[in-house]
Amino acid sequence: MAATYDFPSDLLAGQEELHQVRAELSALLKRLPWSVEPLDGFSDDNGWRKVERPASPGWSEDEQAEVEKLRRREHELAVFVSTHRYWSELTGTDRVQCRSALKHARESADEEESP
Repeated sequence: MAATYDFPSDLLAGQEELHQVRAELSALLKRLPWSVEPLDGFSDDNGWRKVERPASPGWSEDEQAEVEKLRRREHELAVFVSTHRYWSELTGTDRVQCRSALKHARESADEEESP
């Protein structure tokens, strides 16, 4: 059985928000055109595989601002989680295993709630 950890609530909340921000950023980037700046489409079959891109209208200022806001928040949360005082209580492999457990704490909680 895997070890269980008593994570502080602020650390759990930070990790959960980090998951949410990363999911939101990923979904946004998938919706946006492939190029930030307007660019013509291209086709290149000289490499090991053919690469094609349609013309890109680029990102609007609002879209660029939204991506920047999410990236900045992602960075803030990653720093908060990785430098949390809780980690100073652990050493070596315990810290590594605990960090991995934190990343999956949401999944574990979901499994415990399911009948």
